[in-house]
Amino acid sequence: MNRTIKHLFSLFILAASLGLVSFTVLRNSGAIKPGSDPIFKKAVYTGNDQVYKDHPLQEGEFYNPILQGTYPDPAITRKGDDYYLVCSSFAMFPGVPIFHSKDLVNWKQIGHVLDRPSQLDVHNTSISQGVYAPGITYNEQNDTFYMITTAFAGGLGNIIVKTKDPMKGWSEPKKLNFEGIDPSIFFDDDGKAYVVHNDAPDKGKELYQGHRVIKVWEYDVENDQVIPSTDTIIVNGGVDLSQKPIWIEAPHLYKKDGTYYLMCAEGGTGGWHSEVIFSSDSPKGPFTPAPSNPILTQRYFGNERGAFKVDWAGHADLVKGPNDQYYGVFLGVRPNEDNQVNTGRETFILPVDWSGKYPVFENGLIPMKPTLKMPEGVENHTAENGFFPNGNFTYEEDFTGENLDFRWIGLRGPREAFMETGKKGLEMEAFSTNITELKPTSTLFYRQMHRSFSFMTEMEYQPKKETDLAGITCYQNERFNYLFGITKKDGKDIILLQKTENGKSEILFSKNIELKNPVALKVEAKGNSYEFSYALKSSEFRVLGEAVSGDILSTNVAGGFTGAMIGLYATEGNTAIPQSN
Repeated sequence: MNRTIKHLFSLFILAASLGLVSFTVLRNSGAIKPGSDPIFKKAVYTGNDQVYKDHPLQEGEFYNPILQGTYPDPAITRKGDDYYLVCSSFAMFPGVPIFHSKDLVNWKQIGHVLDRPSQLDVHNTSISQGVYAPGITYNEQNDTFYMITTAFAGGLGNIIVKTKDPMKGWSEPKKLNFEGIDPSIFFDDDGKAYVVHNDAPDKGKELYQGHRVIKVWEYDVENDQVIPSTDTIIVNGGVDLSQKPIWIEAPHLYKKDGTYYLMCAEGGTGGWHSEVIFSSDSPKGPFTPAPSNPILTQRYFGNERGAFKVDWAGHADLVKGPNDQYYGVFLGVRPNEDNQVNTGRETFILPVDWSGKYPVFENGLIPMKPTLKMPEGVENHTAENGFFPNGNFTYEEDFTGENLDFRWIGLRGPREAFMETGKKGLEMEAFSTNITELKPTSTLFYRQMHRSFSFMTEMEYQPKKETDLAGITCYQNERFNYLFGITKKDGKDIILLQKTENGKSEILFSKNIELKNPVALKVEAKGNSYEFSYALKSSEFRVLGEAVSGDILSTNVAGGFTGAMIGLYATEGNTAIPQSN
């Protein structure tokens, strides 16, 4: 594609990300022409964690977490026998993955809530910005589902969307008139509604770093807006302000037996994370903390828990499950043997005992186990008939289907802007942006779901110049990632591995190759050790260089709120150019 067309293409991408034009117009306009862009023939992901070998499922069991990989901040609701669960997506596009289940064990992803550029603009956003902590609630009084969240991009702030049927898409977002983060909505049985959220203390009243409050607003259901001047602080700091609790957040309101309950995360989404509960006779308080707080945490345990160690547990939501047994979904992490968090914050579930006044997560205050007993009468069908897999599994995609699986996501813009599936496989149009930029990139991502895994792709590709590159990336964010791909140098084909750490890029290994299509690229991780290899035209795989550390793909090192992802990647803006061999 010549430079003029490329420039017009870039402008089109920006316009589309702002909702000014449709991405489908671009695909059909004739502006995209075949050239040096890659065709990915297939991709194979295999998880191989020791914990699942050591704990094979017994009759009547299922694995925890229920959603492996970066599916954080879960929220859940129920209509009849249908359960719907959503998670944070930050700058991933489409936004807010949504799952459906009939039994809390077997889950199918039915799409994304924010799946159109008109609903979500994250085109120039850091990966850990964008959409935070969605809440999902079914209002039986008007038979409507609501998703409420904070969007740190595109000038949106706190927004709400709704639908009569989560299977059929969601409305355009309505901007809500309050500050803060982590909103959720509660519909009382008297027809009134309320929004609770995290916010800063009143001006001049912040007592320490991490001091936050929980506010409640009355909500106008007819006009979908909080009612002005109805906001009230219902929690100041946390359970015990004298102990200087930090980051009270992710609030949810419930009502049981005439009593109102407020459940929140406390302690920050790290090693001190926990879940706490309060009660009141009114949704506007005052709220009294339970004497047994926290009701969920893994913060008291050391590193001697073996191959299955769960940390950072919190940010939870409750639902009444099968047989009227309560369950809670929440986030947690599974560090590797070096205590690095590469799989990110994942979605776990536990039964909840609410036989007393306050709910308590069953076994949520002792070291968690990788298996759970299924609800009575439920059968385990995970990884069958479209249900999401967990444990160890292999997922293979040949990209010939009309609809791409929802697990594949873009970053800062729609997948459809740069790729198309068909009989040849996945044809990817190379953007002029590269993986280190805060712009949409032509990268199709799959979440890392295991400590130990392999990911292989087979592609046909012929770079024309040094700025052309295609391959795979292991990506924590734009400043911390690995790039493994094929480019051109002095008229010769080159394969290289580039490491970007804290924004500084260096080529670790490179090699001249005689490029024979198809070419296979593979990354294999064993805990914190990542090895990159290649095979030319069905030959044996050869390791490029030596194994490298996966620490830069960990949240502990890179910061932020996401887990590592593996991406199929193409660019015409390559800056990874090695010295001549």
